[in-house]
Amino acid sequence: MSLAMKQQPSEEINLTPLSITKPQAKLYLSFMYVAFISLFIGGLMGLLQVLVRTGDFQLPLGIGYYQILTLHGVILALVLTTFFIIGFQYSLLGKTVGMSDKQRKLGWLSFWIMTIGTALTGTAILLGEANVLYTFYAPLKAHPIFYIGLALVVVGSWIAAFVNWHQVYVWKKAHPDQKTPLLAFMVTINMIMWVICSIGVAVAVLVQFIPWSLGYAETINVLLSRTLFWYFGHPLVYFWLLPAYMAWYAILPKIIGGKIFSDSLARLSFVLFLFFSIPVGFHHQLTEPGIDPTWKFIQVVLTFMVIIPSLMTAFSMFAMFETTGRKQGATGLFDWFKKLPWRDVRFVAPFVGMLAFIPGGAGGIINASHQLNTLVHNTIWVTGHFHLTVATTVILTFFGITYWLIPHLTGRKLTPRIHKLGIYQTIIWAVGMLIMSGAMHIQGLLGGPRRSSFSEYSGTEQAAEWVGYQTAQAVGGSLLFIGIVLMVYIFIDLVAFAPEGEEEYPIAEEEEDAEPTPRWMENWKLWIGITIALILFAYTIPMIDIIQNAPPGSPPFDGIL
Repeated sequence: MSLAMKQQPSEEINLTPLSITKPQAKLYLSFMYVAFISLFIGGLMGLLQVLVRTGDFQLPLGIGYYQILTLHGVILALVLTTFFIIGFQYSLLGKTVGMSDKQRKLGWLSFWIMTIGTALTGTAILLGEANVLYTFYAPLKAHPIFYIGLALVVVGSWIAAFVNWHQVYVWKKAHPDQKTPLLAFMVTINMIMWVICSIGVAVAVLVQFIPWSLGYAETINVLLSRTLFWYFGHPLVYFWLLPAYMAWYAILPKIIGGKIFSDSLARLSFVLFLFFSIPVGFHHQLTEPGIDPTWKFIQVVLTFMVIIPSLMTAFSMFAMFETTGRKQGATGLFDWFKKLPWRDVRFVAPFVGMLAFIPGGAGGIINASHQLNTLVHNTIWVTGHFHLTVATTVILTFFGITYWLIPHLTGRKLTPRIHKLGIYQTIIWAVGMLIMSGAMHIQGLLGGPRRSSFSEYSGTEQAAEWVGYQTAQAVGGSLLFIGIVLMVYIFIDLVAFAPEGEEEYPIAEEEEDAEPTPRWMENWKLWIGITIALILFAYTIPMIDIIQNAPPGSPPFDGIL
């Protein structure tokens, strides 16, 4: 039998988006409300941080620096991202495979469990009982409510994952001979990765942190807790990034008047992200004692494998841009670049995010390199890298999604005024991040530490070199907060004040002459099996060693920050 006969046909039903009902839109919007409230609160905390680090600003009312640093990290890196992603993914599946009333009710259950968990965790931080930063490294101890709240957020997200999988299962059962719509395939991959990796942090919280914080255990295995966190912490980055890739692969082509370059290539890149995003946590622990260097080396090698699907994505995006431009009449080597819709904020915001991923990805290679990591590991370079990848690439893409998703859900129009304001917001964000992240990178190379408030370090000459860069970070951070205020205003306008009308939910079709997607691309047992095999290979022996040869456990350090 020829390969062509084993390939799946491209049926018209896969290209016809479904309608989103008002009850469904209400569910999706609820996640967005929490996300944008989190954006404002977390952004305000970030502004206060960079002002404090200039040495010229004191926090009022006895508020501690590490209190606002913890709230900034938790509410932006965990709450904003998770709520936006789940709301967005619910809408993607509602549009491509449908959502039943039963699935919608379970969606509400996931929302309320996550919201209650967020409220508990936030309360513990605001009361000053959880100054442990978003990584909550042991032996720093928070109030039990902090950990219980985090556990509820994870449980709620698992319910969302099972709802997503059930949506795809029901659709597939009704269409057994058709390939799963591309966006539904991508959501499935992302939630498989999320559930597998979040088991690590769930085990750490339920088995180690909660009993320890309640006083049932006197000590905690610090190395084990950090290893479980980073088993979760690195794929968490790809949980943030893959929804942005979904928009790049399947939404942006429609916005610019083009088509998906290759359905098969897009699916393969997501499968590779599933393989290589989880068994790589040790590259965050290269300076950590107690882990055999051989296993660190193996996980560094696996980390570099993630570069492959990233380069595949870059190739697909610019191939799609060029193909679209040439169809619109571009003839020269780079004339297609001029054909891109530079006045359409739905395109401009994600495109700027793509550009930021070039230096962000290069910085990631440095962070994962054993020798270079030694230079930058505990410096503010890492914070600058984080703000390029997540706070620029991911967040600007999320903003780009907001411009069409919110008016589609609310039955309103994206007006020329909001278009123009969105372009200004994107520019302000890009300039602010360039200044702040650039200063962080340079200060990091000069030895400036991360996780630290302002200090003159007893007047040392090296610390004096950092002050100018910390002032630049305050300038960039202030611009970013202006960008946040603008974005929140835009969100409120799109929800409540924009004129009523219809806004497109832009899902692209595949190129007519693209190769059909092979049937084996949806061999879920194979993909999950390979993923689990790689995880077992990378973690089984070192985890046994960490447990059997554990150093003495640590008692809690309470209130040290």
